Amino acid sequence: MIIQSLLDTDIYKFSMMQVVLHQFPGAEVEYRFRCRSEDVDLRPIVEPLQAEIEHLCSLKLSDEELEFMAGERYFKRDFIEFLRLFQLQSRFVQVQASEENANGGIELTIRGPWLHTILFEVPLLAIISELYLSHVHPDHDLDEGRRRLSEKIKQVQALGQADAFIFADFGTRRRFSRDWQDEVTATLAREIPDSLRGTSNVRLAMQLDLVPIGTMAHEFIQAAQALGPRLAETQRFAFEVWAREYRGDLGIALSDTYSLKAFLRDFDLYFCKLFDGARQDSGDPMAWGEAMIAHYQHHRIDPTSKRLVFSDSLDIPRAVEIWERFRERINVSFGIGTNLTNDTGVDPLNIVIKMTRCNGQPVVKLSDSPGKVVSTDQAYLAWVRQAFDVPEIS
Repeated sequence: MIIQSLLDTDIYKFSMMQVVLHQFPGAEVEYRFRCRSEDVDLRPIVEPLQAEIEHLCSLKLSDEELEFMAGERYFKRDFIEFLRLFQLQSRFVQVQASEENANGGIELTIRGPWLHTILFEVPLLAIISELYLSHVHPDHDLDEGRRRLSEKIKQVQALGQADAFIFADFGTRRRFSRDWQDEVTATLAREIPDSLRGTSNVRLAMQLDLVPIGTMAHEFIQAAQALGPRLAETQRFAFEVWAREYRGDLGIALSDTYSLKAFLRDFDLYFCKLFDGARQDSGDPMAWGEAMIAHYQHHRIDPTSKRLVFSDSLDIPRAVEIWERFRERINVSFGIGTNLTNDTGVDPLNIVIKMTRCNGQPVVKLSDSPGKVVSTDQAYLAWVRQAFDVPEIS
């Protein structure tokens, strides 16, 4: 089976899960799967996907895995003890083939308590990616992937200041396979250890003695639409809740749930000082970086004391371009995903699982890129745009 450990997921799923345990244990949510790739038929993998889900729901964390988690200072003892008992439950996942060609021909929905469903997203995406690619490319030779990986390593080494160009593996959810992500991350850790500073994958961090890297995802800020005060204040509410939970740890704020404009409005002097920096996941990274530097300067904060994390559809050349523009003005680092773990000579799937409802009401993500807007309710989407003064992107 593809997933052999509950740690085979992104660290930010656990950091958000701890907040849910402590502050929103009764929240009920819905997630939906979306395939953005065209001309893809996922129906042949539905049966093996169902078997993989049953296996995933049989897994529990071992004492060794729990000890590793407890070694991260921001995880509290009661959360570790909760994880000791935790298992995913397949009754919260519905998956079936669809006669519609859209969305890859399958419907996948996750519904249930947020605390008991939050860990489904990343392993399910990894399973779908691997099942599909092994189905359509059963005999794919990874030598081309190794050649491309070698070229990436040479590009980093050619910088001459590799210790200043730092990035992390963010590629679990759309990887070619579990074994290929293992090989890629191990090779990068061996060949350019000064540049590869960690991985979002907790299992790989444990196995390779790397730093597990990640803070929050869009779903955390989206859920605040149902859990917080009036709509226009929910982003600030989410940041307040995060800071109350982590007291200075995990201080990278996600900036594009409601657009950069709305983020800068809410990310005032208090949050600028409270958080270590921000992460970009949509829009123009150059414009975003300039705006963030100007925002810190406006609040009389030295940008070199802060960090910007870029994570939107990056490859090494693009990350280097961004690094060269900003490296002397602010600390920069990168999360590189699909281009690291699914660059083998075949087209990767563009797939996501996004939160669509919380406590019975719709939740949306506006983003700084039109293709990344998430909504199942157009009337509610229009209300959110009005509340955050964000016009529709054409």
